[in-house]
Amino acid sequence: MIMENILIEKSNQIAVVTINRPTKLNALNKATIEELHHAFGSLEKDPEVKAIIITGSGEKAFVAGADISEFAHFSAEQGRTLAAKGQELLFDFVQNLSTPVIAAINGFALGGGLELAMSCHFRIASSNAKMGLPEVTLGLIPGYGGTQRLAQLVGKGRAMEMIMTASMIDATTAQNYGLVNHVVTQEELLDFTKGIAIKITANSSVAIAKAIQAVNANYTNGVNGYEVEINNFGACFGTEDFKEGTTAFLEKRKAIFPGK
Repeated sequence: MIMENILIEKSNQIAVVTINRPTKLNALNKATIEELHHAFGSLEKDPEVKAIIITGSGEKAFVAGADISEFAHFSAEQGRTLAAKGQELLFDFVQNLSTPVIAAINGFALGGGLELAMSCHFRIASSNAKMGLPEVTLGLIPGYGGTQRLAQLVGKGRAMEMIMTASMIDATTAQNYGLVNHVVTQEELLDFTKGIAIKITANSSVAIAKAIQAVNANYTNGVNGYEVEINNFGACFGTEDFKEGTTAFLEKRKAIFPGK
């Protein structure tokens, strides 16, 4: 697939995916969502990629929202299809990826941009970043999982306030809310995020995939997260990574885990 809206760089078992629509503040349109789906799917299958970072091009925006011109004249049914397809192709897809995905929020993360960041496994923001869900100013609500993930991350009351007021919060507030894990300068953002990704790549990809699945289970209706944890814990005992990890520990050496 020819990528016209994103860039991909791979080194040291880390892939950096950059949304590259700077003149549109990296807004998500249909083509970009499809490209991201393809990119994440390919990187998931790549045995040499053990962590993924997603960021935006330029210094202004991670993703400043969705491309409103694409759906301004949609009907109710078309709107429902838009949300369902987007969640399937990208937002739920990223959340359930077995390869860790870190959002490096380098500026505005609004609407679909914040929803994309929230679908990642965790987030790091530059000090100039601004985050919000402004959909109610358009007569809409967040449709790519924002009403659910924001409440899970920051609590019901704060999520309600952010959604109903359509207000942006700065990076420090986002960190205080638990929406982002770390705040660094824009110049430090990518290197800092890669530093965390390097720590991830040193560990068992098999175990990390099981951990992602278990944590996500707690937020899935009708699924017993504790039961998923028990089953995944047990499954780890049958893996080569478990044998290597425990052998290395007993031999007082650093474990060398294979690719995914």
